[in-house]
This record gives sequence, structure tokens and C-alpha cells, in this order.
Amino acid sequence: MTHRSRTRRLALSGLAGIAAIPLVLTGCSAQPTGDEAASITYWLWDSNQQPAYQQCADDFEEQSGVHVTIEQYGWADYWQGLTTGFASATAPDVFADHLSYFPEFVSQGQLLGISDRIEADGIDLDIYQDGLADLWHDQDGERYGLPKDFDTVALFYNEQMAADAGLTSEQLANLEWNPTEGGSFEQAIAALTVDVNGVRGSEPGFDKNNVAVYGLALSGNGLNASGQQTWAPYALGNDWYYGDTTPWTTEFAFGDAKLAETLEWYRSLQEKGYMPTVDIALSEQDPLNGYLAGRYATVTDGSWMNGSYLGQDDVPTKVAPTPVGPSGSRASLFNGLSDGIWSGTKNPDAAWEWVKYLGSTDCQDVIAESAVVFPAIKSSTEKANEAFAEKGWDVSGFTVQVDEGTTALLPIADHWSEVNDTVTAAIQSFLNGTGDPATLSDANDQVNALFE
Repeated sequence: MTHRSRTRRLALSGLAGIAAIPLVLTGCSAQPTGDEAASITYWLWDSNQQPAYQQCADDFEEQSGVHVTIEQYGWADYWQGLTTGFASATAPDVFADHLSYFPEFVSQGQLLGISDRIEADGIDLDIYQDGLADLWHDQDGERYGLPKDFDTVALFYNEQMAADAGLTSEQLANLEWNPTEGGSFEQAIAALTVDVNGVRGSEPGFDKNNVAVYGLALSGNGLNASGQQTWAPYALGNDWYYGDTTPWTTEFAFGDAKLAETLEWYRSLQEKGYMPTVDIALSEQDPLNGYLAGRYATVTDGSWMNGSYLGQDDVPTKVAPTPVGPSGSRASLFNGLSDGIWSGTKNPDAAWEWVKYLGSTDCQDVIAESAVVFPAIKSSTEKANEAFAEKGWDVSGFTVQVDEGTTALLPIADHWSEVNDTVTAAIQSFLNGTGDPATLSDANDQVNALFE
């Protein structure tokens, strides 16, 4: 991902040390044998996508004779339940996988490799959006999943507030920013910010200490080492990247001057009163409710949140792409999910057939028609765009980076939970004013030491 938690927010914490919770795991993989029809269990966390995947399961059973029982859990229960299932040998046969957990699943031996099956069945990996098929393999090249969908980030904005500030949709679609004075993007955010006296951030007399409407929300869910919904689109547009390569980053660049100057500018939006403080963001985590309550004019968020922002009737909402940065292009992280097969499944052949079906146009076209997320297959992505348009939603702000080839893949690395913990603390310290570039450099040295 709704992405991620997708309801799904990017929770980049590791699995180590997670205590088992009293979640009833009905996904036991003890399956019928002999002449009985195969039956497998499939887990996902996004309730918004469950109906479409149930349709895929019904169609798959009709074609294959394999029955798929779908079970849905909330984000936190989902990952804790998988941990418990792995330990007790009751994990589901197949489950929706996330890149932030994938490296640890690989290192723990919890995933069944599928490279031989992909080759034997002649799966064409070129049908997927560029780069997605390259994510789901280990450092030896063994593959563990087929792409199922992807997400990018953009700006949801209050259409009425934009009009009141004198901003058109065309202007918002063509904003630029720079770390020196913020460019037209900061000018727009200032104009959208309003204090308790009705004075805009772009006007004389603005009271930054008593703000009624912030021009830009700050997502507490995004204040981590990926920064997907917060600082990342700007840093990536400033010719910066997380490390030497991905997947399997071994040398990180969180101490780079390009990141520091980006974060200094981003912090200045708080200091000027255009964006809430880190403390406010962390206290509310998800800015959606604040947006719907009229406290935020714009929110940088993921495409998995389309239904939440565009599917409500209280606030007229549109989408604008991320602004063009000093690099000359706009940027967004490019994240994606796949479906993993548990290495302990009693029905690996049936599980593979289901994963193969999930990665096919037959299923991904069904997902496209539900207009919830963007499927990974290029032709299915086009059908999703059509389905969104039929709802009256212009979501091109999320796909322009894909079309222009200016996305950046999420970093995938061993020790990611440790990397995330260290860098998250440094990022938050920097943005709340207690840290500086040296804080980032020290954190970077700590994470790079993990790979020596």
C-alpha cells in the first residue's frame, strides 16, 4: 500500500523481539491429502482490497480447483500474527509481503524460492512496471515473489482552500522547489497557511505562533528512515539517494550534504509556521483526520490513500504531483508489494499456482477495476487509471513520476530495523531542532558500521 500501513503505513520496524499476541491463527497449513482438493490460506492486511482479491480467489478456484481461504488482519496484528505463525508452524501458505520485512524473512528462511518455477513456467517479468521485478530477490539472485502493485506519493489538496488562496490546479501541478528559498512550492504553501486572524503566511502580519490552517501537513508515520510521505520526495529531487544501490544497500548516505540542506529547508517550514511541528505530527501520526477537519490545506501522502482522500464528500480534494526539485525533475519513492510463499507450506505447488495467478493480468485486471491501488502490470495500471477516472478521480499526480522515469526504489538492506531505528532518531532530532548535520553523519557512521 489502505500503503502502507496501506491502511498501510510504512512501519519500518524489524520482527526481532516482537512478542506473540493472542491472535487466533486459523491459517494453519495442514492440508488435505490424497484425492481431496487442495486448499490453501492467503493473508492480506488491506480490507479495502479484500473484495477484489476474493473475486480473484473465486476465479482461480474455478480454473484450478484449488480453494483459497482469504484472511484479513489489521496492520499490527498482521505482522505479529505472521511472527507467531512462523514460530508455531501455523503460518498461511501465501501472504502479502512488504519490502521493509522482506530481508528478515529471507534471512530467517521463511520464504520459498520461486526462481526455478518462474523459469519453468516461462513467466515474463517485463510485463511489470520497470524496476518492480528486481526487488524481490536475495543477494544470490533467488527470487521470492512476483510484483502485485506499486505506490508513489503526491499532494492531496483542499480544492476550496487552494481557490481561496488564488491557486489553480495548473499552478499546483507545476510547482518547483529549492533548498535556498523554497521556490514556487514554498510560496504556495505559505499562501495556503492561515493564522487565527485570517492572515495568510504570504501576507504581512502573519502570526506563526497561532496557526489555524497549516499549508502542508507533516505525517508522523513518515518521520522515519525512508521518509516516504515526508522529506523523501524533496531529498530525492535534490540529487540525493539513500545509499550505493538497492536492493541490498551496503553503504548508506544519510550524512550527505544534499540531505542535510534538504532537511534544513524542510525544518524551516515548521519554523515559519507553514507546517506543524514534529511533536504535533508524532502525536497524531496520520494527518488524514486533521485534513478532513480543515487544519491542513495539503498532505503529502501515498497512492494507497486515494480512497480515503478522494472517496469522501466532506472536503473537495484533488491531487497534485510532487514539485520539481533542483535536479530538474519531480521525484517519489517507488514501493511495491508481492506475495510470498511460506517455506513451511504443505502445498507448495498449489501455493505457487496461486502466486502466479496473483501476478497475472487475469487477477491484476480485477484489482485495477476496483480502483483502490495501482497494479504492477503495465497494462493493468492503464486499466486502473481508467477505473479511477470513471469515479471522477484524476490520479495522474501519482503516475507522472512513473511515466517520466523519476521514481526511486525503496532501499532494501540487511539490518534494516537497526538502520531505521538509528536514522529515524537522527531525522526526528534534526527536524525538531535538537540535531544538526553532524547528527546525521554520526547516525550514518553507525549504520555503515553494521556492514563492515
